[in-house]
Amino acid sequence: MNISVLLTGRGNNSLSDKNVISVLGKPLLWYPATAGKNVKGASSHFVSSENDKILNEAHKVGYTKIVRPDEMAQPNSKHVDCIIHALHIMKKDYGIVPEILVVLLANSATIKSVWIDEAISIMQADMSISSVIPVQKNNDHHPFRAKKIIDGLLQTFVEVDENVSTNRQDLESCYYACHNFWILNLTKVSPPFEKGQLPWKFMGEKIVPYVIEHSLDVHNQDDIFLTEMWLKNNK
Repeated sequence: MNISVLLTGRGNNSLSDKNVISVLGKPLLWYPATAGKNVKGASSHFVSSENDKILNEAHKVGYTKIVRPDEMAQPNSKHVDCIIHALHIMKKDYGIVPEILVVLLANSATIKSVWIDEAISIMQADMSISSVIPVQKNNDHHPFRAKKIIDGLLQTFVEVDENVSTNRQDLESCYYACHNFWILNLTKVSPPFEKGQLPWKFMGEKIVPYVIEHSLDVHNQDDIFLTEMWLKNNK
């Protein structure tokens, strides 16, 4: 089965050069890139970015460069567009048409190769699955506890029954998608990814969760500190 790994990251961020910022002596992207290189059965590895620093650091780990157009590397750019662009280049320039695509995000070092391998194995056991993605339980930020502001006043974000408990442990388990890696079954979902579960339609309709305890995206210096703590604790 043709498995390809795609590392994605852009240089246009509020935290300057965050994807190559030093984390325990390594560029941040080194961690997801290395996890991707250790994936069992992966035959090709690509990095998509408009930023030379990101492209060069990933290339050192063994990733083939895909230069992303600037319009796909803006704060309001959609991830799906860089995935579609990368798949086009992979086919046009390298003749590679993966059946399974592992998408890695350069700003998340909270990742383990074994997680990716296990998620791929789940998909290989049932190729009717459209994607396998990591999720973490988080009832602290349950939709029933969320608020919105209307005319200067707080209102419930979703309709809530009057019997809903204020205790998070009493609420139905709530899971949030992580942004460290995604496993896409390109035999079931393919560009332009028009059909799929919102808001990430490229994941398709049949999404299997891979539950992990913690995941963290780096957006500021505090996240760097927390990432280093996670890396030390997880060796």
